[in-house]
Amino acid sequence: MSDRYDEKDDPREEKGEGTADRTSNLTDGHTDASATKNAGKDDNSAYEDVCFICRRPESKAGKMFKLPNNICICNDCMHKTMETVSQFDYQGMLNNPQFQNELDQMTKQKGFPNISFVNLADLRGDGGIPNKQKLKKKKKEASEEPVLNIRDIPAPHKIKASLDEYVVGQDYAKKVISVAVYNHYKRVATGTMDNIEIEKSNMLMIGPTGSGKTYLVKTLAKLLDVPLAIADATSLTEAGYIGDDIESVVSKLLAAADNDVEKAERGIIFIDEIDKIAKKKNTTSRDVSGESVQQGMLKLLEGAEIEVPVGANSKNAMVPLATVNTRNILFICGGAFPDLEEIIKQRLNKTAGIGFNSELRDKYDKDKDILSKVTVEDIRKFGMIPEFIGRLPIIFTLKGLTREMMVKVLKEPRNAILKQ
Repeated sequence: MSDRYDEKDDPREEKGEGTADRTSNLTDGHTDASATKNAGKDDNSAYEDVCFICRRPESKAGKMFKLPNNICICNDCMHKTMETVSQFDYQGMLNNPQFQNELDQMTKQKGFPNISFVNLADLRGDGGIPNKQKLKKKKKEASEEPVLNIRDIPAPHKIKASLDEYVVGQDYAKKVISVAVYNHYKRVATGTMDNIEIEKSNMLMIGPTGSGKTYLVKTLAKLLDVPLAIADATSLTEAGYIGDDIESVVSKLLAAADNDVEKAERGIIFIDEIDKIAKKKNTTSRDVSGESVQQGMLKLLEGAEIEVPVGANSKNAMVPLATVNTRNILFICGGAFPDLEEIIKQRLNKTAGIGFNSELRDKYDKDKDILSKVTVEDIRKFGMIPEFIGRLPIIFTLKGLTREMMVKVLKEPRNAILKQ
């Protein structure tokens, strides 16, 4: 409320008036400050402006009003604010100069404390939004170069040869994953998805703990140079409950792609511990992290336009939302599936124990490769719903590590511990 004139708030600075008069009086320190200020603006030119009130990016909300302190407000929020202010302007008091003078005098006499309803620290910088929560501007579609060139996708045998350098054993799994990834990216790269009636080759890996499921996917993403998000299914819950929303899986991929939606739409999402969202048997309590999560993931796996919070795990956070299409995102699910062997043994031991065609009950007890005999029916009995399994068409198993394989892990891979 003070009458002191502050040079920073000079209204002529907006229009560029009077700058010539003051440049001569500027010290070197002021020049440096302005240079750093402009340097920051260049850094943020790659990002979209986000509305300070509704947190929508410029591509959705339209042209923004630029306010001091780098605050941007969209057209809708500006109109709502003006309407609200005009409702409370009792008998035009806000525009009355006499009322303003009285208010100034009261402040000087009584020394009202400087009460502020807005935290000014939040208003500094770009509306208080860090770069990790900003959306990158979409590139102009003038130069329509294909994102993935079909000639650049390595053939399946080359992908497998590259995986052989890092991963010991698991030959069957490496062959399956190489062919599935090749088919998927060939479908993405041709750019004619509407004409080609090939569905996504989402995968389900089954293998005991420590068999290298996560490592296989990490190596694959490194070789293909695509963004990879590794999520954990144990923290996912049904919408509205405490825990991560199902969309947070895609949110992690968007963060891995540096908030570039186009780059994220051709990435890989690996969902670990997928067996933990199986249907709970004989439970009376509400199963918020089981079957309901599987049902929520159906559209995600198949391909749909999904609203994703940028830089947060929950849609309730005051952050901008980006729309990501998941039809070209490759989903790989992995899990140990404990006790699945017992379900497979039950199915294989259906013949009688006595008579001509009889089989001994312990015939499969010493079979170390029992997991490879898994069928869709066994996974359904384990607790995965049929619609979920149907969206993961490629199912393969990994073998547990033997002693010989562990010795090879120490010596043979390119990044082996003994070599280092």
